[in-house]
Amino acid sequence: MRRILLILFFIGIVLTISAQDPVDTIQTKRLDEVVIKAPRLNDIGRLPEAQGTRVWSGKKNEVINLQSLNANIAEKTGRQIFAKVPGVFVYDMDGSGNQMNISTRGLDPHRGWEFNIRRNGAITNSDMYGYPASHYSIPMEAIERIELVRGTGSLQYGAQFGGMLNYVTKKPDSTKSFSLENITSVGSYGLLSTYLAASGKVGKFQYMTYYTKRVSDGYRQNGDTDYDAQSFLITYAPSAQLKLNAELSRSKYIYHLPGALTDAKFNDDPRQSSRSRNYYSPEIYVPSLQMDWDLGNQTRLLLHTSAVLGYRNSVMFDKPANVEDVIDPVTLQYAPRQVDVDNYNSYTTELRVLHNYSLFGRTSNLVAGVQYMNNDLHRQQQGKGTTGTDYDLTLTEPGFGRDMHLKSNNIALFVENKFQLTDHLSITPGVRIESGESAMSGVISYYDPQGVPNTIEHKFPLLGINAQYKAGNGNSFYAGWSQAYRPVIFKDIVPSSTYEIVDKNLKDAYGYNAEAGFRGHSNRLRWDVGVFRVKYNNRLGSQATYDENNVFYLYRTNIGNSLTDGAELFMEYQMVDLKQISASVFTSTAFMNGRYTDAQIRYGDANVDVSDNKLESVPEAITRNGLSLKTKRASLSFLFSYVSDSYADALNTVEPSANGAVGVVPAYGLFDINSTFLILDQITLRVNINNVTNKQYFTKRPSFYPGPGIWSSDGRSLVVSVGFKF
Repeated sequence: MRRILLILFFIGIVLTISAQDPVDTIQTKRLDEVVIKAPRLNDIGRLPEAQGTRVWSGKKNEVINLQSLNANIAEKTGRQIFAKVPGVFVYDMDGSGNQMNISTRGLDPHRGWEFNIRRNGAITNSDMYGYPASHYSIPMEAIERIELVRGTGSLQYGAQFGGMLNYVTKKPDSTKSFSLENITSVGSYGLLSTYLAASGKVGKFQYMTYYTKRVSDGYRQNGDTDYDAQSFLITYAPSAQLKLNAELSRSKYIYHLPGALTDAKFNDDPRQSSRSRNYYSPEIYVPSLQMDWDLGNQTRLLLHTSAVLGYRNSVMFDKPANVEDVIDPVTLQYAPRQVDVDNYNSYTTELRVLHNYSLFGRTSNLVAGVQYMNNDLHRQQQGKGTTGTDYDLTLTEPGFGRDMHLKSNNIALFVENKFQLTDHLSITPGVRIESGESAMSGVISYYDPQGVPNTIEHKFPLLGINAQYKAGNGNSFYAGWSQAYRPVIFKDIVPSSTYEIVDKNLKDAYGYNAEAGFRGHSNRLRWDVGVFRVKYNNRLGSQATYDENNVFYLYRTNIGNSLTDGAELFMEYQMVDLKQISASVFTSTAFMNGRYTDAQIRYGDANVDVSDNKLESVPEAITRNGLSLKTKRASLSFLFSYVSDSYADALNTVEPSANGAVGVVPAYGLFDINSTFLILDQITLRVNINNVTNKQYFTKRPSFYPGPGIWSSDGRSLVVSVGFKF
C-alpha cells in the first residue's frame, strides 16, 4: 500500500506541474503519421535534444539507420551494424545471428547485459535483477533504427553502466490498407533465411506483423542453428491526442553448441568441434501495452507496461575443453548430460511525463517518471539427463541438484530537467531513486539448507548532470556525469560447490560514467570526438580463505574496484558529393585503458593483489574504418576492423592454460565488403562478403557459459539477400 501511495503521490506532482500556464509562444499539434519512402544518405545520426517523453540533451548517443546501412543484416554481424559507433566490443562466439553480444567502454559483452535493452521502449532483459542477459532475439530485417544512449542515460532509463539500447521496429505502411515485404537470404555454411511482413492502415487502426525463419549448418562442426520469430503490433488512435499500442513478440532458437577448444585444437583446425551433444535453446515472449497521450498545455504522458516470459534450456556435457566426450568402453554409452532450465517471469510498468515550460523567456523541459519491476526467476540446474545425442531435456533421475527462486521487486523514481539558460547553453541535472530487494530461496543438494536463503536490498539515490553548448552551425560541446549501479545477480549468490561460501553482505556494484565531447558537421565532414571515464566499484569475484578449523574454502565476495579511461573518435568525410554519385570515408575508433584499482582475487590457496592489472576483455584499441561509394541505385562499402589483444583473467595470464580458459586473446583485423542494389523500386539485392581474407580468430575466452576455452569466430562467408516490397 505504501508503494501505491508513493506512486500516486509522484503522479500527482507531475500532473500538478503539467497544469501550470502554458508557454504562449509554443503550440503543439499532432499530425497523422506519414511514411516517406526515400533513401537516407547518413546511416548514423543523433537523437534530438527532447522528443516524446524523453530528454537526450548533452548525452552521448547514436542512431543507426538500418534502412540505409550496408551490412550483413541476416546474420546480425555486429562489427558491421555498429561499425560507426566508436568502441563497440563485439563478442563473436558464433556466426548464427541468434544473439547480439556487445558492450562499450570496457564493460562485459555477455548478451549485452550491461545495457538496458529495449524493443520499441519495452525492456527485453530477461530479469534485470536476477539475470539481466537479453535472450530475446529480434530479427534485424524488422528494425528501422537502433538508438544507443551511453552510460549517462542511467538516470532516465535504468541504472545500468552501459546505458540504453533500443531497437525500433519498422512502422506500419500508413499509405495503404495492405502492404507486403519479403527478404530472403542464402549464404555460406547452409544459411537460409526468410522474413515476411505485412502492414497497413484501416480507419483509425494500424497494424504490423512479421514471421521470420533462419536455419544454418554453422561455420564449425556441430554448430547448426534453427531460429524463428514472430510479432504482431496493432495501433489505435481514437484522436489526434491519444494513441494506444498493443504488441506481442516471440523468438525461439535451438543452437547446437560445438564446444570450446584448447589452443592446440584451435591452431590445428578452428572449425572442429569438441562437443556433439550440447544444445542451448531460449524461447522468449515480450508482450507490451502502451498509451501515448498528449495532454495539451505542453505536456505528454506515456504509460508502458510489458513483460518478459519464457525459458532458457540447455542440455550439455559440461566439462573443460580438454576433457573429451567419448563413449565409455564399459557401458558402451556416453556419459549422462546435465540439464539446466531457467523460467523467466519479469514484469515492468513505467509511467513517464514530459512537460515543456517557460523559464527566462526560453523553453525548458522536465521529464519525470516512475518504474516498477517485479521478477520471479525459477532456476533449475544440474539435472541428470540422458546419454543420448539429440536435444532432449528428459531427466533420468527426478529432481535437480539446484532448484531455486530469485524473486525481486524494485521501484524507481526519476526526474531530469533541461534548463535552457541561454540560446546556446543548457544544463540537465537529474536524480534516480532505486529501492527494492532480491530474495533467493530453494534447495541446493550439496549445500546446508540453512545457508541457501539470501536477501539483498537495492537502495540507491543516483545523481547526474549533463550540459550542452551549441557552438553554431549544428555543432555542439557536450559533457555529462552520472552515477550507475549493477545489482548482485543470481549467479553471483549461488555457491558452485560445497567449498564455496557466499558473502551474506554482498554489495551491489556501483560507480559512475563521465564523458565530454565535441560533435558536429561542416559541408563535407561529420564528427563526434570525446573522452570518458567509467568507475566500477565492488566488482564480484572469489577469494581464498580458511575457517576457524583451518579448512580452506572459497569466499564469493566483492573483490575490489576498477577504472576505465578512454577516448572515442568518429569522423566521416564526404570526398565526392555529386548528383549521381557520392563517396565517403570514415573512422570509428576508441582507445581504452581499463585497470583494477584496488582488488584481490584468489590464486590457488592464496589471495593475490591485482591492482593495476588490466581488465578482462578490454582491448586497448578498437578501430573500424571504411570507404563507401553510392549512386542513386547502388552502394558499395569496404570495412576494415581491428581489435588489439586482451587478457582473459584478472591475473593477466599470458601463456594459455591446458583447457584454453585463460591466456592472451590475440589481436585481429578483418576485412568486409558489403553492397546494395536497387533493381526496381520494389526489389533490392544485397551481397555481403564477410571476413574476406578468411582470418581465423576468436574474440574472448569466456569464464562461464557457453564453456571456458576458445570459441572460434567465423571465417570467410558470402550472403546474398533479395528483398521485395509491395
